[in-house]
Amino acid sequence: MSDSPTPLPSKSRKPFYFNTSEHLLRIGRQKAVTLPELLQALKTCPDDSIFQHTFRTLQEHHFIRQGFSNDFAHWSLSACHEPLLAEQLASVDVREYTTVRGLRDRMIEILDEFLQQHPRTDAHHASEPFYFCAADILVLPTPFVADSLPAFVDGLKHVGVHSIHHHFIEARLRLHLMSNDFSQWLEEEAGLAKTADAIERIDIYTNTMEGVRQQIVRLVEPALN
Repeated sequence: MSDSPTPLPSKSRKPFYFNTSEHLLRIGRQKAVTLPELLQALKTCPDDSIFQHTFRTLQEHHFIRQGFSNDFAHWSLSACHEPLLAEQLASVDVREYTTVRGLRDRMIEILDEFLQQHPRTDAHHASEPFYFCAADILVLPTPFVADSLPAFVDGLKHVGVHSIHHHFIEARLRLHLMSNDFSQWLEEEAGLAKTADAIERIDIYTNTMEGVRQQIVRLVEPALN
């Protein structure tokens, strides 16, 4: 049974404002040429670096669709030639974390266990260094504001994919919830709890961000009828 939407007034008490974000990349002071150095840097680097090399790289992955979806896994394979470690790091799903701290701790745990189980790798130098980066994030408004389901769907269809990533992926760190901006609004403002849950279950690792957009639209459109 599909959700029955809650009719929204002409001016909703909480319209959905479609925003987007721009990022200015900065190269940090920390780098690693061995796996133990990567482990140490993971423990001390700024939260912004963890965010950049996981959440932000995931967005880039949706465009290039090559390699792993986080930089730590990609470097472990391409520069350190450790496919097992790369697969373990790549298996970390950013959707399971609402804080950078939790994500950092999981990456540290995986790398620490790998080094204990494979001590021979300690002295191996990577073919190229891993440079820790971060980004200054600027959130920008778009022309699209929704105070009804038709306007919401129209906004979904017309905003850029950076806006989709901003609301669907990055939002959970801002909300500190296992959810996203789209699902939150649809459940709280339109009464579409089942639709909101279905959107949250969209696989971000097998879809491009454009594919994510199309799936969200397909899930919401039946409620317009």
